[in-house]
Parts: sequence; structure tokens; C-alpha cells
Amino acid sequence: MAFLLGCEKVRVEFPTKTVFEGVSLGVDEGDRIGIVGRNGDGKSTLLALLAGALEPDDGRVLRNGTVRVGMLGQTDALDPEATVGEAIVGDLPEYEWAGDARIRDIIAGLARDIPWDARVGTLSGGQRRRVDLVRLLIGDWDVLALDEPTNHLDVRAITWLAGHLKNRWRAGQGALLVVTHDRWFLDEVCLRMWEVHDRTVEPFEGGFSAYIMQRVERDRLAALAEQKRQNELRRELAWLSRGARARATKPKFHVAAAQALIADVPPLRDELALKRMAMARLGKQVVDLEHVTVRFDGREGPVLDDVDWIIGPGDRYGIVGENGTGKTTLLRVIQGLQAPTSGRVKIGQTVRFAVLSQHLDDLARFGDDRVRQVISRYSRRTMLDGKEMTPAQLLEKLGFTRADLNEPVCDLSGGQKRRLALMLILLDEPNVLILDEPGNDLDTDMLAVVENLLDSWPGTLLLVTHDRYLMERVTDHQFALMDGKLRHLPGGVDEYLKLADEREATCSGMGAGDRRQARSRSDSPARTKRPQDASARAELAWCAPTDAHPETESARPQLSGGEIRTLRKLMQSNERKVETLKGKIDEVRAQMAAADPTDFTALGNFQSQINDLQQQIDTLEEEWLEAAETLGE
Repeated sequence: MAFLLGCEKVRVEFPTKTVFEGVSLGVDEGDRIGIVGRNGDGKSTLLALLAGALEPDDGRVLRNGTVRVGMLGQTDALDPEATVGEAIVGDLPEYEWAGDARIRDIIAGLARDIPWDARVGTLSGGQRRRVDLVRLLIGDWDVLALDEPTNHLDVRAITWLAGHLKNRWRAGQGALLVVTHDRWFLDEVCLRMWEVHDRTVEPFEGGFSAYIMQRVERDRLAALAEQKRQNELRRELAWLSRGARARATKPKFHVAAAQALIADVPPLRDELALKRMAMARLGKQVVDLEHVTVRFDGREGPVLDDVDWIIGPGDRYGIVGENGTGKTTLLRVIQGLQAPTSGRVKIGQTVRFAVLSQHLDDLARFGDDRVRQVISRYSRRTMLDGKEMTPAQLLEKLGFTRADLNEPVCDLSGGQKRRLALMLILLDEPNVLILDEPGNDLDTDMLAVVENLLDSWPGTLLLVTHDRYLMERVTDHQFALMDGKLRHLPGGVDEYLKLADEREATCSGMGAGDRRQARSRSDSPARTKRPQDASARAELAWCAPTDAHPETESARPQLSGGEIRTLRKLMQSNERKVETLKGKIDEVRAQMAAADPTDFTALGNFQSQINDLQQQIDTLEEEWLEAAETLGE
């Protein structure tokens, strides 16, 4: 693989902090690298350094003389007076960009609903983000460096972007560097991971799931002081290995090994115990929506259309939907802040709502107060995970250090403000918690901490987020808000994406009258009560879905008996080879454990051997998967 760019013995220093010291890295053609680490450790700095937007204080940045790098920052430099079309294609003649199928596909994928002649300054934050992405993606780049590309994007846009990046270049060509806290996106797109920590960058093979596994193993061999951190990561691994994605994409023998590794990890949540505690705090009734319809002047059609929904004690529900479909309106109706145009909302007498909003407005009241002054006003303790915790202990669990206690609230980072707001909410002991994009500004480690806190929270939880990993990790059932209708998603976010695609394909050829008629037919009385009731009506969509076309035996390639035997023999052979290689890895790890822990050269050699053996295993597993897919197994 050809070298594209990198750095050699780089040092980057800011007035109050040394970010990198002696870092050497390389990016080759075909690399798809995800960059993770704690907030403030230098992920964006590393991206800017490699993209040429930042000069190092020492060392040098290396670049192939012909390489073209496209950079997406966290903020855009779009001209607010320019039209959307001017921001995207500049002065390129229409016949040139409109005649390019690749450019048309990118515009359709991310900006099809944004008026071409609208001024950039009139767009929402999410629309501006998509315009900036389109502007970048239509360019011809050897390397794309993306800093938080999923910010402000909804689930469908994130899924489209992942598919585009996976297929943008041929295998072994181009390179991608991406900083994001979206763990599903990292697993979907990236083949390698870089962890930024302690002024250095540590590489890992594989996507986010493989990175978590390797971190668990690394921490297991580290000092006993790392034991607490290891347990947090093993809980993360438990979710990854038990999830639908792991079961669907890993060979059987690989899944068995992962299940053995986590056999002693307890379930993420004791649902029955949490339900009992929630019943004791809430009683039987939380919120009932009966035939709720909400209309706004100037908007065609209702935002909520004859919605029935029973939210009970201990229910943990996720809500998905495109931007502007009415999720915020639904949350306001649930809290009694928005009166429905028709229908009735019944809220239990013991219900105490708490809302963590995207904008963290509640923190503004603290102004210049320091963190220690804020928490000193809370004397009560709270029960989490069966333990009584003081405000200071909860703050420490959420990643605050002693030095952070003296920081004014107004000077905290976005991630710190979000964690502080969540802590204050938990200390107020609500029994219905509404979270609107709680993962904003949090790094992957802090997301795991927040998820673990929510696992033990005994109340009713409603979550709105475009982070599909977070959604399926902390909620037990997901619902989609589509054209005013609320429907249960037994298949989770994947089912929502399928429904949205079917709806678009089915309705794209209809006129306005046809679409209204289709809505009328499909919106026959349906009740979104408990998920077990709603699942029986899962076939009811915004408009009738297209007929399914399940793959049949006749649709598969016709194989001869000899070809089938050869493929089965290959699969069996690869399984034996994988087991042999795993045995060799165990031997090397045993030698590594017995080695002098201060001999970093020897430890590095051992790790290189493990990496080489693991790469052989990955190749064998890929061959196994290809053979299994060919056989239809």
C-alpha cells in the first residue's frame, strides 16, 4: 500500500498543555481510521495536524507530494449570504455538476430537502452541516479528514453517510480519518482505530468492537489499579457481543469465543427489580395519550395524528424520527407543556419530570459559580446501582477531577456541562427522565459511564437521539414518529430505516392527493399501547410497504457438488487454523505476562507477534464468511 501522509516525532504544545510528545504515525492507501479518546486529549488537534491545518512545534508532518486532503471541521466557513447551490458547487456550470451521477447522488443523499436557492444564513444547524458535507464530498480527494461528521445529522443521514464512505473508493484506494463519538458509525466504517491519550496515539486493528476487545485485554494485563476501568469496558463488550450486529456479522466460532469471554458478566439491567422500584415511586399510571392530535397554523397536515400511547412505570423507550417530524412536540405534550388540538393527556399524580435538553439552558442560572459551590447546595444522597452516593462521589463517577471543582460553570467544556446537568437532574430524584440528545459533546468513555448510570436508574426513561448505539443500548423498546403516527419498532433502528426507505420508494411516484389518500388508508385506528400490543400491528406503515422479496434458494448462485464440498472443506480447515492460531496467541500472552513489565522493547515484540497472529485470524475469518455467504448459510 502506498504511503499518503503521516507525522514523525511530532510535538504539539499549547500555552497550558502539551498535547503530543514524540508521536509518529502513517496513513496508507486503503486505511479507514477512526480516532477516539477523551475530550481534550487532542483528537481534533491530530486531525488538523495531519490535514495540514496546524503546524507542529517539533518534528515534521510528511505528505506524498500529490496527495489531496479534504478537511471537515466541527464548524463551517460557509458564507451566510451565499445560496445553498453556490455553497455546494460554487460557480460550476449546472450542466457539469448535474451531468455527474456521483455529484447528483451526494446531493440527493444529504441535501435533497434543502431549497437550492435558500440563503445559507437562514438554514438550521443540521441543514448547514449537511450543506458543508455535500460541499466537501463532491470534491475529488485522496484523503478525507472528518471531525464529528455526524453532528446534527439524523439517523437516515448518518446511515447514508456511512454507506457513501464505505463505497467512495475502491478497496485499497483512498484513506479516511474520522473523529466521532458515534460508535455505530465507527464500527460500520472504520477498519483501524487510533486512541489518543496521555500525549500519544495508540493504534488498534479493527473497528470499534475490536478496539474495545483489545482494550479489555490490554487492561487485563496491566496493573491492578486499572481493574475498575477494565470492568467498565467489559460491560461495554457484553453489549457489543450480545447485540444484533455482533450475531449477524461474526462467524459462529468467533461468537462462541466472545460469549465465553463475557460469560461471567451480569446482565446490563435487572429489569424486574427496576420495574418494582419504579412502581413504588410512580404508582401504576405515568402518562397516557388518548387520540392525541396536534396541528400548527401554516403547516400542512398534523404534527401528531390520533396518537395513543401508554407510558408506564419503569418503561425505557427510545424515539426516532427525522429532524422536524415532531419529536420535541411529542415530548412537550407528554409533559403537559403543549396542549393537544384534540384528544386527552393523563399524567399520574406522582409524576416528577426532569429534562436534559440539547441546549443545557438550566445551567445558565449558575453563571460564574464554581462547580464546588453548585454541588454544595445539594446535601441529599442518591441511590444508583444499589449504592448510596454523595454529590461529590457522583461527580467523580462522571469524570470530574478535583481541579475541575474550582472551574466556573460557564467555563466548562460542552461535555463537562452535559455531565454536570445530568448529575443535578439525578440529584433532584425525578421519576420520569427525558433525555434529548444526551450524548452530544461526550467522548466514548464518558458515554459508557453515562450508560452504566442509566442502567441502574429506577424510573421511566424517554430518549431522543440520533446515536443508534446509545438508543439500543439504554432503551428496551424503540418507537418511530413518521408523518404524525407513532409506531413500535420490534426490529429497532434497522426496522425504522427499512420503513423510511420503503415509504420513500412507495410514495415518491405519488402526487400530493395520492399521498394524502395513502396516509388516510394506512392511518386507520391503531393503538400504540404497550410494545407487545403494538408489535401485532407492526405491518401498519405510513403508506402500504412494497411487497417483500425474500431471498430464495433459486436466487442464489447454482453450485456444483464439487464446489459445495470445496467450500465446506475450506470452512472446516479455517476453523481448525483459527483455533491453532488462538493457541499460539495464548502462548505469547503467557510469555508476555511472565516478562519484565519494565522491558518495553520485549513487551512491544510480544504485542507485534500477537498482532501478526490476529491478522492471520482475521483473514481466515473473512474467507470463512465469504464461503458461508456463497453457500447461503
